[in-house]
Amino acid sequence: MSEQILFLLLLYFDCFRMLCCKGPPPPRTEYDVVCIGLTGSGKTSLLSKLCSEATDNIVPTTGFSIKAVPFQNAILNVKELGGADTIKKYWSRYYQGSQGVVFVLDSASSDEDLEVARTELHSALQHPQLCTLPFLILANHQDKPAARSVQEIKKYFELEPLARGKSWILEGSSVDNMDAVKESFSQLIHLLEEKDQEAGRI
Repeated sequence: MSEQILFLLLLYFDCFRMLCCKGPPPPRTEYDVVCIGLTGSGKTSLLSKLCSEATDNIVPTTGFSIKAVPFQNAILNVKELGGADTIKKYWSRYYQGSQGVVFVLDSASSDEDLEVARTELHSALQHPQLCTLPFLILANHQDKPAARSVQEIKKYFELEPLARGKSWILEGSSVDNMDAVKESFSQLIHLLEEKDQEAGRI
């Protein structure tokens, strides 16, 4: 067998091995995240859109639901808790095992509902099982005329003094701009990865 034929055979074998014997891609890291917010804040619609599900017949979540939301470098197992008054008081029963928190608020809601959301967020930020976790706070319904800006929400919710020293992100959101929502969740994943690395260094 000539050297040229041998070279071609080896080249063909290497190409075949690269194409066919690559093996499965490495598994994506999974994180367990709890998603809370009042009824009507838009939690279910945002999560359904992230999962490419239909949003035509969205109804308020009763109890809780779990969705595996895929991203390029991670999968978020999101436990969404219903926001009705009858369910809200039991939220803390579902916090155990969470590695991150998504809090969704309706930035176009009434002053009364916004005050309730503020109280619930303050409670979550200080809860023993959540206070050390990364938070993604979404000021949702930014597409509505009555929506308050992210800066207004930040000031009204007193996030700077209350959440100082914690890992948190506040972003505007709406189902009409899912690219921005995905970017916000990517920022949360980055915080989760940082927390993992810190834990590994201890």
